[in-house]
Amino acid sequence: MIKGVQPDGRCLFRAIAHGACLQTGEGVPDEDRQRELADDLRAKVVEELLKRRKEMEGFIDEDFDLYVERIQKPYVWGGELEVRMASHVLKNLISVFMKDQKTNKLTNISNYGEEYNDKYPINILFHGYGHYELLENY
Repeated sequence: MIKGVQPDGRCLFRAIAHGACLQTGEGVPDEDRQRELADDLRAKVVEELLKRRKEMEGFIDEDFDLYVERIQKPYVWGGELEVRMASHVLKNLISVFMKDQKTNKLTNISNYGEEYNDKYPINILFHGYGHYELLENY
């Protein structure tokens, strides 16, 4: 089941934080709590990125410090690198899916944090145009 999230630049962080809430038994966060959790996760992702600077710099096509400065802003979209860092922050496998336009079936396109696969993964749906949503019970 696809759980929609606000397309406000926090969607990746909202989807992952919502999934983490469900895993810990906190339940479905309301809009304010989801925003709070998303912003907290973003801050932790930035901290993790800074800790792993030497390892991650090669994955960024611009000045690392400028990238970090930009990604800290709540309206800036997260992407593959932020999913990878979120998996380390949460110590949880995060699986990314896309919907095949012809068959309408979901396809797993990547997994991050496979070293943490002893837990159920947080499954997120990438729409291919910068928007993410949570996949529940997939």
